[in-house]
Amino acid sequence: MPTRPRHKRPAKPTPPDPAHVLVIDVGGSHIKFRMGARGPIRNFVSGPDMSAADMARQVRKLAADLPYQAVSIGYPGPVLRGRIAADPFNLGPGWVGYDFEKTLRRPVRVVNDATMQALGSYEGGRMLFLGLGTGLGATLVLNGAVEPMEIAHMPYKRGRTFEDYVGEHGRKRLGNKKWRKAVAEVVARLKEVLEVDYVVLGGGNAARLEDLPEGARLGDNHNAFKGGLHLWRGEDPLAISIARRRDGGR
Repeated sequence: MPTRPRHKRPAKPTPPDPAHVLVIDVGGSHIKFRMGARGPIRNFVSGPDMSAADMARQVRKLAADLPYQAVSIGYPGPVLRGRIAADPFNLGPGWVGYDFEKTLRRPVRVVNDATMQALGSYEGGRMLFLGLGTGLGATLVLNGAVEPMEIAHMPYKRGRTFEDYVGEHGRKRLGNKKWRKAVAEVVARLKEVLEVDYVVLGGGNAARLEDLPEGARLGDNHNAFKGGLHLWRGEDPLAISIARRRDGGR
């Protein structure tokens, strides 16, 4: 009998060199980016008029001297299967459907910004990451499985959302003393409800906390860049978890 030809499995694409991954952290006040784990961090001002096209063009211009092979973007809003699902609350329009690869001329992976920082902050077990910045970002990592969450705009109390209390507008409305109390209350409530081992607090406003809430530890904003490198590490369990979400759970 004739033997059937064996079909070779397609070779897995070689992950880019982590030293040549450009990580972009998109924030409501600044865009920060860095290539690799130790490159200098560069930034420029964003704000409520910053569109996706503006951001991509400025990054391409300012990173023109960097030999990056791939790009990770931490986006301050919902990301579904690797695609931006809604325009951000604190930036301009035009983010949904924008072709970053066309402008940046490299493969691009996009995740929620809190997820990217959570990836760089994770130390095992059940972790909740809360990003205290212009808004409020949240991500669960449960024994290596990554679950981005849209807690920020859920109703909290008195007709206001979680972000209304612990985001930047909440801090300005309440004042630092009451804002710190609100952060402690939110951390305690979410830690209990979600049954996590610990909470990591990141984002620009985390440094304004005088005493950390019980069960919480302070993150490092540089962990966002570390997390962005995870997205391109082929066998990294966190990278695999994110890839499965991006590809629809396969």
